[in-house]
Amino acid sequence: MATAMLVDVSRCIGCRACQVACKEWNLRHAERTQNQGSYENPPDLSAQTWTRVAFIEEAVGDEVKWQFRRVLCQHCTDAACEQVCPPKAISHRLSTAVVIDAEKCTGCKYCISACPFDVPRYNVQTNTVEKCTLCVDRISNGQIPACAKVCAPEAVMFGERSIMVAIAKMRLGKLKKRGFKDAGLYGEKELGGLGVMFLLTSSPSFYGFPEKPTVPLSVNIWQDVFKPMIAVAGGGAGLAALVSLLGSTGYKGSQRGQGSQRSQGDEGSRGDKGKKQSE
Repeated sequence: MATAMLVDVSRCIGCRACQVACKEWNLRHAERTQNQGSYENPPDLSAQTWTRVAFIEEAVGDEVKWQFRRVLCQHCTDAACEQVCPPKAISHRLSTAVVIDAEKCTGCKYCISACPFDVPRYNVQTNTVEKCTLCVDRISNGQIPACAKVCAPEAVMFGERSIMVAIAKMRLGKLKKRGFKDAGLYGEKELGGLGVMFLLTSSPSFYGFPEKPTVPLSVNIWQDVFKPMIAVAGGGAGLAALVSLLGSTGYKGSQRGQGSQRSQGDEGSRGDKGKKQSE
């Protein structure tokens, strides 16, 4: 049975109970942050923060209103991170959850560059990449994700995908009648269908989503050209060619939401570390 999460931004009150529940269930540590002129906290995802609530300010006449939306892994059916992962550390589980196996992850960070939503984060302490698991341990035991469990206004729901779509479309009709002409359901068909769908009251770009998310060209090149090359060449030549290509094209992941400044403590590269040591 295909399942999905539905996030209804029209019901979100910005309480951030989902953030707390995620950290508590997944044993993620609290992080020291600095006020950056917004009540939004933390400002970005990290290896210790797998979900957060973005506070988006909207000018309506003489007033400024807040709009809220969850920031987390979208668990794409057509997951670029899974396709590009050399050690096959990323896989779909229970038909919906896209999960990183920490035992297989080598910290290459290709998944970070490939993700169209800029979600995975590198953990410099463990040399692995981390992100939301959709509480696969809970749903495999008949429970719903921790964030959905604690959401009082039912802005976050989880269940059979067809039922989540039906609920979203029913609520969408009501939003349209209330005057939200740009409201829509994001994730029903994007990238083969997202495991986390959003009922939005405005355009996807207003909430920091790409209007038409796609698997990056570099992923297709990796799949069709470099994977076979690495298999034939024994690894070295193919990897060198891939690094050369990514360097020449300047391709890298970019934050497409609010709070784009990343946490310094959780990201880095072995190349940067080597440079510091040599200095």
